[in-house]
Amino acid sequence: MSGIGKGPSAEEAIARLFRAKGLGRVLSPIEPVSGGLMHRMFKVSAESGTYAVKQLNPEVMRRQDAPGNFLRAEKLERVLEDAGIPIVPALTIRESKMQSFEGWYYYVFTWLNGQVTDPNGITLAQCRAVGNILGRIHALSPKDAVHTAPKKTCIDWSAYAEQASRAGSGIALLIRQNERLLAHAQDALNRSRPLLPATECITDGDMDPKNVMWCDGCPFVIDLECLTIGNPASDALQLALHWAGDADCRVDTEKLKAFFEGYLNAYDSGFKDYAGIFGVSYTWLEWLEYNVKRALGQCEDEAEKALGLSEAVHTVDAIWHIHDKEDEIKRTLNELFGRKEAQNV
Repeated sequence: MSGIGKGPSAEEAIARLFRAKGLGRVLSPIEPVSGGLMHRMFKVSAESGTYAVKQLNPEVMRRQDAPGNFLRAEKLERVLEDAGIPIVPALTIRESKMQSFEGWYYYVFTWLNGQVTDPNGITLAQCRAVGNILGRIHALSPKDAVHTAPKKTCIDWSAYAEQASRAGSGIALLIRQNERLLAHAQDALNRSRPLLPATECITDGDMDPKNVMWCDGCPFVIDLECLTIGNPASDALQLALHWAGDADCRVDTEKLKAFFEGYLNAYDSGFKDYAGIFGVSYTWLEWLEYNVKRALGQCEDEAEKALGLSEAVHTVDAIWHIHDKEDEIKRTLNELFGRKEAQNV
């Protein structure tokens, strides 16, 4: 996927894309839509209808594994469509979901008149509803996994701190002040992965509150580019914590319970030791590394560089919160899954 470069504004490029792909003339100014942390979104009103258009991040598209990842996600998205899972799928235009045009890559969606989940007002009912959707996804095609040694996360935070120091970046101090926490989180993550059940299914690790829209009280999952085949227990725990508020440093154990109640109502693999795999909640480290790289200039522009720094600070705060709430979260998980005997282990 090469050829991405500078040129006309995103709005001008999208207007030409619509004409070239048979979607007609754009009728009103294209509106940027907030909410994405990686790609850019726009609302487009055209002769053929109203759409949401995602312009994919050029830095992401340059990655060697990008074509395979997006193709896999598209195939799995079709599986969810066929199964009646409430999603907002990318439109197929001229036999393709991804649209390549003038060196850029896009997904086009039918515009949904709804609201993205308000992270400050998530209800227990919403947690149950989304947990149920995740359970339905996991129940589509679970199967025993071939036993392999789990991947290890081996991030050299000291090297990043040195690089940041040489560049005069404020990210250096953030890393150095939190190196012990990051080392603890990385160790816990690597110790937990071998304890995951040997099962795999369709997973969507990006189904957090910002990626669920509500229309007339009904949830619809958006931004499905992270669909893959993965471990259901890891997926369920991480998303339950997201809906309980870990991204905003305020884990609500009642919301954690509600999410799992909805989930188990749709899919129960029999796995119980979610407290034992608590360390997978530190997968936040991978998002932190991505944002450290952005803060160090591995991105498109200064705006994205600044976003990388702010997201890195926010992610470290989230990791601290998970660390500080570990005992309470484990206790809640043991109670929920009937493992009271394990609470003091």
